[in-house]
Amino acid sequence: MRLREAFFVIFVSNNTSMESALPQLTAEEQRVLGALIEKSKTTPDYYPLTLNALVTACNQKSARNPVVEYDEETVVLALDSLKRKHLSANVIGASGSRALKYRHAIAVHYPLDPAETSVLCLLLLRGPLTAGEINSNSGRLHDFEDLAEVQQTLENLAGYDVPFVEQLPRKPGQKEARYCHLFAPVPEFDESSYASEPARKNVSELEARLTKVETELEELKALVDKLMTDLY
Repeated sequence: MRLREAFFVIFVSNNTSMESALPQLTAEEQRVLGALIEKSKTTPDYYPLTLNALVTACNQKSARNPVVEYDEETVVLALDSLKRKHLSANVIGASGSRALKYRHAIAVHYPLDPAETSVLCLLLLRGPLTAGEINSNSGRLHDFEDLAEVQQTLENLAGYDVPFVEQLPRKPGQKEARYCHLFAPVPEFDESSYASEPARKNVSELEARLTKVETELEELKALVDKLMTDLY
């Protein structure tokens, strides 16, 4: 048994709050937890976060799917719920300030290494991703050596007695499988919704391109005819 796995067994046996399944988080809780994890890694000098900074992080326009507009009350309610689930904590600000700041506690409650925490962060903030998408978007969170390390990290997360991620079925035409975190129900996969829609989209795109080519060809023929008329 690897050291990491042995530690997990010991951790679970000594942590009475550990459940047989991960706590289920609302969309707001997922965004708040993901934002706290992200900022702990990307802006450590400004972490833990003030409430204002956390609201800004949640509503960030980049690296978020979906983009949201949470107010302070929404974020505070999510923080309170995450605290009850042992996933966030309040701290007093530095320099004598009595203002509360907030940090995540996921690495305290679960024996996750930095690579695993970074992968979960991306899935919390962006939704289901492929290993390639995780690799290309993880630069500021964790420096993966290559795609193989990302894949191994995903397998580690899926291999815990209480798994953290799950591989989703491939969509039609999709080369890579996507992965989702298990702090929320696995997204439903409706194959029928993908069976005909891509075909209709492709046909429409081809028709539009064909129409454009035909128009350009007619214009070219008219130009040639005019040149021939002028010459003779």
